[in-house]
Amino acid sequence: MGTSIAAIVGAYFLGSIPVGLIVVWVAKKRDLRLEHSGRTGGTNVMRVAGLWAGILTAIADGIKAALAVLLARALTGNAWVEAAAGVLAVVGHNYSIFLIELVSKKFRFRGGAGGGSTIGAATIMWSPIAAIVIPVGFLLLIGIGYASVSTMAIGLLTTIIFLVRAINGQGPWAYVVFGILTEALLIWGLRPNIDRLKQGTERLIGWRARQKRRASPSHEAEDVSPP
Repeated sequence: MGTSIAAIVGAYFLGSIPVGLIVVWVAKKRDLRLEHSGRTGGTNVMRVAGLWAGILTAIADGIKAALAVLLARALTGNAWVEAAAGVLAVVGHNYSIFLIELVSKKFRFRGGAGGGSTIGAATIMWSPIAAIVIPVGFLLLIGIGYASVSTMAIGLLTTIIFLVRAINGQGPWAYVVFGILTEALLIWGLRPNIDRLKQGTERLIGWRARQKRRASPSHEAEDVSPP
C-alpha cells in the first residue's frame, strides 16, 4: 500500500513540472501565465514562442506522464496503480502544485489542458496507441484548426481503444478507467474553450487562422494563429 501511494504521489509531482513555463521563459523571457490563454501546454507555448517550442513542450509533457506510469509499473506492477499514476500525472499537469496562486483569498492551481500528458501515459500502457492517436489528433488540428477539439478527441479515442482492447481481453479495465477519467479532466479543463466553440469565437490556428485573417482584416489583431 505504501509503495502504491508513493507511486501515485510521485506521479502528481512529475506531472506538475511546468515545462511550458520554463521553455517560454528560457526562449523569450516571458511569463506564459500572462500570455493568451495562460495555460502552460504546447498550444499556448506555440503561440508565444513558436512552433518548435510548442512541439518540445508537448513532447516533454508526454514524457513526464510516461515516466509517472513507468515508475508505478516498476514499483508495483499493478495495472490499477499504473492507471491512477497516469491520471494523477494529468491532474498535476492541469493543476500544478508549483503554480499555485492565492486569488481573492482562494488558492488556484494553474497548468495546461492535459492532452500531451494523456498521450504520454497511454503510450506506456500500450505503446501502439501513439501511432494511432497522434496522427489523428494532428490531422484534426490541421483540418479544423481548433486545438481544444483535437485535445478532447485524443482523450476520447484513447478511451475507445482501451475499451475495445478490454472487451477483447487484450488489456486491463484499469486502462479504460484511465481513459474515462482523463477525458473528463480534458473536458473540465477546456470549459472556456467549449463555451467559445458554442459562441463561434474559439481561437483558430494553422491555415484556417490565416484564411480567416485574409478574409477579415479586422481579425489581424486577434489571437488566431501562432507567431
